[in-house]
Amino acid sequence: MVRINKDTTIGELLRINPEIGGILSGMGLNCVGCMSARNETLEQAAEVHGMDVDDLVEDICGFLDTM
Repeated sequence: MVRINKDTTIGELLRINPEIGGILSGMGLNCVGCMSARNETLEQAAEVHGMDVDDLVEDICGFLDTM
């Protein structure tokens, strides 16, 4: 089982499951396709987009649990 946390990078998420890109975009993280964003942690992305990182991690984990 993969552990996702606030230090997980967007690149790591996309390697785990490329469909996460669509989930992140739907949450307002439209920079997923940007190469520099792939090295960004979830915490950094949440901060830039004014999101709560714990909610973001919870939503991603919920998506992965349905796979």
